Amino acid sequence: MSVTALATTGTAHAVPAATTVYRGRFAPSPTGPLHFGSLIAALGSFLCARHAGGEWLLRIEDIDPPREVAGATDDIRRTLERHALEWDGAVLYQSARSEAYEAALEQLRINGWLYDCSCTRSEIAARARRGPFGLIYPGTCRSGPLSSLDHRSLRVRTHERPIRFTDLLQGPQAQCLQETSGDFVVRRADGLYAYQLAVVIDDAEQGITDIVRGADLLDSTPRQIHLQQLLDQPTPRYLHLPIAVNALGEKLSKQTHAPPLDDGHASGNLWRALTFLGQAPPAELQRSRPHELLAWAQQEWRLETIPQCGSIRLEP
Repeated sequence: MSVTALATTGTAHAVPAATTVYRGRFAPSPTGPLHFGSLIAALGSFLCARHAGGEWLLRIEDIDPPREVAGATDDIRRTLERHALEWDGAVLYQSARSEAYEAALEQLRINGWLYDCSCTRSEIAARARRGPFGLIYPGTCRSGPLSSLDHRSLRVRTHERPIRFTDLLQGPQAQCLQETSGDFVVRRADGLYAYQLAVVIDDAEQGITDIVRGADLLDSTPRQIHLQQLLDQPTPRYLHLPIAVNALGEKLSKQTHAPPLDDGHASGNLWRALTFLGQAPPAELQRSRPHELLAWAQQEWRLETIPQCGSIRLEP
């Protein structure tokens, strides 16, 4: 089932366009070099920002050390530079943001939305039912942890009201978190902060008005909006691009052996990504410099020509 097929109609309050300067971002994790799927997300977010006359920021989401690859951050920055995807301002590193994440957790706890959870994965699997995006936490520890284990995760409470928003490409969306995820983890039992929490805090800190990313993250958006509402943070506008999948229908990633981008063919890579995004760049631009190709793309960028789907299979 496609990402869009899992959602229903609805709306949400977003950052008002008339009162803010467009500010977008690209936020890769340093788990390996960038591949073609990464380039699609980077290029789409870059062009949305530049076409709107706005800023484009770079954030390195390095909050999961066991998954990080040595040298990946430098590789990511170098690849973006070789493809003329130049960001504004200083790079934000999530590994330096622990104090901000702890402050958010404390606010959630004071307001009664946070609780300790001692459940192991096997205990959850034994009790939980399966939803559209995985196992739904059954609320086992809502009234207090059942185990005296010292290592506990932190979960945020959810409610029965649907979270609604309109994606600028995928259309109206709605999700009831109690029916799709249940109360979800914001700090893991090993002490590492969950993506859902960190991304909300950092988007607010950086003043992000527009989030352009792959459609594989569409189902995460209601959890992030839930946290934005609990923490009294603004909700950005969202646009989820189709993701590139291989012949088996798998998202391009390190796990599916997606080859890294060849920085020596930056213009060709950009041309392919623009074609994937429905922009129909002239064939002769494949031989131009990356800056020249991006100058054309910024001028001609059209949201209405991007395929309105969750994924696109790449031809071998």
